[in-house]
Formats: sequence, structure tokens, C-alpha cells
Amino acid sequence: MIRELFHIGSLSISPFGLLMVLAFLSSWMVLRWCMQRLDIGDEEDTSALLLAAGIGGILGAKIYYAMLYGDWHLLFDRSGLVWYGALIGGAVAVIWTVRRRKLSLWAVTDAGGPTVAIGYAVGRVGCFLVGDDYGYPTDLPWGVKFPYGLPAPTTAGFMEREYGAAIPDGVAANDLIAVHPTQLYETLAALLICVVGVVLIRKGFGRGAAAGRVAVVSFGLLALERFGVEFLRAKDDRFFEQFTLAQVISLGVIVFLALVWVIRARRKGAPART
Repeated sequence: MIRELFHIGSLSISPFGLLMVLAFLSSWMVLRWCMQRLDIGDEEDTSALLLAAGIGGILGAKIYYAMLYGDWHLLFDRSGLVWYGALIGGAVAVIWTVRRRKLSLWAVTDAGGPTVAIGYAVGRVGCFLVGDDYGYPTDLPWGVKFPYGLPAPTTAGFMEREYGAAIPDGVAANDLIAVHPTQLYETLAALLICVVGVVLIRKGFGRGAAAGRVAVVSFGLLALERFGVEFLRAKDDRFFEQFTLAQVISLGVIVFLALVWVIRARRKGAPART
């Protein structure tokens, strides 16, 4: 894996940092396209929304990470960006920006579905390149060994000690073993979700009576994706039997989105008052 691309003085530029920049650029392009199709805002609104999402997302991700491990010093650590913390923080910042700029919240939310998906897809490539958020051991042909993984290389001893992974007989504790490249699984899934959202917007969803459906579908699929990939990820926060905290939150998000869908469908189907 690649630990550093180059450095400027004491500042190290990692692949993750570069991919974060590319994630913002790709998100801007998708968000601008979606907003144009939905006839909302201009380029300045697009930039303002993305900046708010970026700042709020990073703050939310770091705060969530620090709370998860009960150490506020982690706020100043270079690593440690948690997806659901980023989603919550970004959502709060975007809602504030939408109200400040007097935009349609539902339209912006619909445009945000594919946008979040493409940003997440590109960002996960950065995680793969630095060896972060890998999975459990696998003998599948696409398994990957991470000699510079985070929080540690994927040695047999570390995977067994930290995550209880079953290690075959004859494998030494210091031997690198192949694991699921769960980062790339998420990249592929998020790319497909982005395509689904774009297709829905092309078909006219996100307008009029169909407003909100793109957002519900996109974020629902993202939550479902995260719930599924957690079974393969090497994690030590399985607080709820075999479920991780992220899976519990994913289920909560899916239930919430289902309620939103039902409530909005009932309101649209209700007879107009005279």
C-alpha cells in the first residue's frame, strides 16, 4: 500500500488526502448536474452546499470517532473519519445552508443522494490505498495483503488477537494474510447507488409529487450497503451480539427513511381541503 505520495517540508501528502480532494471534485460535478436537472440554485449555491457538507462532514466524522473511543484527543489525529458521523454533521450543515439560501430542502436532498454516493465511492479508494478499513481474512482470489494497514498490517497474529479471526495451522504470527478489500466493495456499491440516483432524476423523480424519493432510495441503499459490508469488515466494536454500532445505526436509518416514504405518500394521496 502507499503511505505517502510526496511531502512539502514537514507536510506529508497521502493517497487518502488526494482522494479526498477528488471526492469533493466529483461530488461537485454530480451535485451541479443534479441541481440543474431539478432546476434549483446556481453554481454559487452548489459550491456553498458542498463546502458546508465538507466542513460539517469532517467535524461530524471526527467528533463521532472521538466519542466512539472516548478520547477527545483523537479530534486532532490525522486518521479517524467515521461515515455516519460525517453524514450527520454534513446534513446539519447542509440544512442550515439550504435555509439560509432559501432553497427547496427536498430538492436539495434529492440532489444530495447521488452526490453523497459518488463522494463516498471515491473516498473509499483512498482508504484502500492507505490500508484502512479492511476486512476479515479470505482465501478468495481478490483478497489483499496490507503491509502498511491501519491500525496495523494484516498479520496473522494481529488479525487473530484483535478480531478473533480463524488462522490456518502453519501460518506464523508475523505472516501477512489476505483479507477482504471491503473498501473496494463499498466503492463498487456506492458507484451503483450513484447511477441509480442519477437515473431516477433523469426519469423525473425529485420534482413535484415525486420529490424526496431519490433521497429516500439513495440513502436507503447506502444504509443497506453499510449494514451488509459490516459483516466482512474487521472491527472491534461489535457491541450488540454480532452487530456493530454502524449496523444498528443503519437499521435505524432504514426505518426512518421508510417512515418518511410512507408519511409523504399519505400526504400526497390525501384529498385536498375545500
